[in-house]
Formats: sequence, structure tokens, C-alpha cells
Amino acid sequence: MNPKVDFYFNKAKKWQEEVTRLRTIVLDCGLTEELKWGCPSYTFQKANIVLIHTFKEYCALLFFKGALLSNENGILIQQTENVQAARQIRFTSAQEITEMEAILQSCIYEAIEVEKAGLEVVLKKTDEFKVCEEFQAKLEQTPALKAAFETLTPGRQRAYFLYFSQPKQSKTREARIEKSLEKIFIGKGLDD
Repeated sequence: MNPKVDFYFNKAKKWQEEVTRLRTIVLDCGLTEELKWGCPSYTFQKANIVLIHTFKEYCALLFFKGALLSNENGILIQQTENVQAARQIRFTSAQEITEMEAILQSCIYEAIEVEKAGLEVVLKKTDEFKVCEEFQAKLEQTPALKAAFETLTPGRQRAYFLYFSQPKQSKTREARIEKSLEKIFIGKGLDD
């Protein structure tokens, strides 16, 4: 146990028993506990394997390369259609975690083996993401915008593509684009 991570388990109100149980299971698999992104994260030889996080309706184990796991029990969940590599196992009770302990350990050991084998999730390339027609038109109309957008990292570009294409109404997509122009011009990502 890493004392720097204790606060996470002590502050948990709704899911304290559940996350404490998950912590024990993960640590029993020989992983190193660290604090990353404000959550307990567990590594094998400095490579991220799994993290524990909580939400309003559930707590979860998130496997960084979960897409490469066999998921023979059908318990790994893709959070949204845009998540490419990570997969979650969600819990709503400590009893559920206790009943699944052997399966969870098996998933963790499989994730370690994936890391040992050097396997990588093949991610979609930035140019494979859908560009909404409003943003495409703006890029074509404004060469300086196109140049600024192309200097952004692929991850920042993808975040904008997803953000701009989510709304159903064209008016909302256009508003999001207009609101983001200044950030794009100064080389900032959506969340910078």
C-alpha cells in the first residue's frame, strides 16, 4: 500500500467498502500502487495496468488495455463508443466484488501478461475520425484555422472532432466550433 493513496480510500463515502476491497484484490496480484489522475492506479514495471475509480451509480476497475483482454465472462464494458483501449468492470456492492474475486484476479493477471508480451491496442488514426460538415467547411474557409488545427497533437485533434460531432443539431455544432476557435489558434486542446 502506498500511503499517498490512502486519502482516496478514506474520503470515499458511498463506495468506501467496495474500493477498499478492490484495493486488497489488486495489491494481492503484486502490482505497485500509485496515485495518477487523482485515482489509485496500479502498475507493473511502471506500465499502467488497472485503476480504481468511483462514479455516482457504481465503482469500477478500469483496465488500460482492456480491449486486449479475452473477456470470456462478458464483464468488461466499453464506457462509450469513443473509448478505444480501456475497459471497465463495474460494481454496485461489496458482495458482488467478493463473489467475483477469482475472476477479477484472473483479469488482472491476464492484463499483466498482455503488458509482459508488449501488446498494444491498435488505435484509430486521427484521419479516421468523422469530421462534422460544419467544422470541415470552417477549415476550408479559413486556411489559418486549418494550419493551426494541424499543429495540434493527434489527441487534441481527436478531442475536438468528437466534441464537435456529438450534438444532433447543426446550430449546436456551429456554436461549439465558434467557442473553440480561440483555443485552437493558440495551440490549446479542448481541456487545456
